[in-house]
Amino acid sequence: MQVLRTPESRFANLSDYQFDPHYVDVVASDSEPVRMHYVDEGPRDGRPIVLLHGEPTWSYLYRTMIPPLAAAGYRVLAPDLIGFGKSDKPTKRDDYTYLRHVEWVTNWIETLDLSDITAFVQDWGSLIGLRIAAEQQHRFSRMVVGNGFLPTADRPTPSAFTIWRAFARYSPVLPCGRIVQVGTVNKISGAVRAAYDAPFPSAKYQAGARVFPALVPTDPSNRAVPANRAAWEVLGRWEKPFLCLFGAADPILGKGDRPLINHIPGTAGQPHARLRAGHFVQEDAGPELAQRIISWEAQ
Repeated sequence: MQVLRTPESRFANLSDYQFDPHYVDVVASDSEPVRMHYVDEGPRDGRPIVLLHGEPTWSYLYRTMIPPLAAAGYRVLAPDLIGFGKSDKPTKRDDYTYLRHVEWVTNWIETLDLSDITAFVQDWGSLIGLRIAAEQQHRFSRMVVGNGFLPTADRPTPSAFTIWRAFARYSPVLPCGRIVQVGTVNKISGAVRAAYDAPFPSAKYQAGARVFPALVPTDPSNRAVPANRAAWEVLGRWEKPFLCLFGAADPILGKGDRPLINHIPGTAGQPHARLRAGHFVQEDAGPELAQRIISWEAQ
C-alpha cells in the first residue's frame, strides 16, 4: 500500500483551527498500519464526545463545535478518517473498503480505550459510526446523528445521490471547498473553502474522497450489506438516548431522520430537530448543535 501524507505546511494558519495534532497508528484486519490524526480537546477525565465527519471533509468541519463542548467539561475527540485531513492517504481506490474504515475507527477507539461515548456522526461518519455503535455497544452511551443513515440496500437510491456518485468518480476535479459550499445554506468564505481543500495538494491525494460514494452499499449483493443489516437489527433494540439533529435543506438526507426515529427505541421523547442548515449541518449550525448537545446531555 502506497501512502501519502499531506505536508504540514498545507495546514498552517487555517481559519479557526488551532487545535494541537494527535496521531496514532491504526490497523484493519487485512491492511498494514496507517497513521490517523485526531483532535483531542478538553479535560482528559471528561466524558468523551466523539465527532465523526464524512466526505469530503475532515475534523475542520467541527471547529465551531469543539471549543464549546470542551468548555462544558467534555473530552472532545474528532478523528480524520483515513484518506482525509491530516491522516494518511493510501493512493489507490482499492485501498479503501467499508470494512477497513469501520475497523480503522474501531481500532482508534480501542487504542484510546474510550468508553461511555457520546457520538455525533454525519454523512459517512454515520455509516461508520452507527455500524461501530451497534457492534461495540458497551463503549457507547448516547448517539446523535446529523444528516446521516445506515444503508441496508432495502430502499430506492435517491437520484441526487446517483448523480453525486457519478460526479465523484468521473469529474476531472474534485473541488472539496466548493462541494461543501453547495451543501450549505450559508455562504462560506474563501479561507474556509481553502481549509477544506488543504488536505489535498493534488489529485493523487484524493483516492479516498473519490471512492467513498461507490462504497455506499445500495445493492443487496454488496459485501457490506449483511453486517449493516445486522447492525440495523441491533439499533432496532437500542434503548440508550438517541438524538437526530438534521439540516432540513438537504436534498438527499433532509428527511433521513424519520426512518431512524421510527426504528430506534432510544429516539422516543428526545428533542429531535430539523435545523436551517444543509447537508453539512456542522458548517451551517455548529454552535447551535453544540449547545443542543450540551443541553441534551444535562437532561
